Amino acid sequence: MPRTRLERVRAAAGIASLALQQIEDDLSADDVDQEELAAILRELIEDTDPPGGFMASVAQLLSVAARRAEQVEPDRDGDASCPLHEAAALITDEAGQRLIWAARALHPQGDG
Repeated sequence: MPRTRLERVRAAAGIASLALQQIEDDLSADDVDQEELAAILRELIEDTDPPGGFMASVAQLLSVAARRAEQVEPDRDGDASCPLHEAAALITDEAGQRLIWAARALHPQGDG
């Protein structure tokens, strides 16, 4: 029996949540030193797979949602799409840059 779109999204979000929990557990480990922490942070933001890193993928997801919201908003006034575009920009511009700064502060020499 085919699943609904919402069920597929819910399942995928659950998988993503489990993956994020694993990353959180790894970040919380007592044996993570500054070099390894910097490498983990870089992994979230660098041009890896997917292109642009994890943060860019989240921003892209929000941008897709914003474009769809533009098409379905009743008044086409941007009440839904504008905050989504802004959230994507904040992730890309603010969060991504702050991760870079933190990684450099922990281990400025490189990838670890």
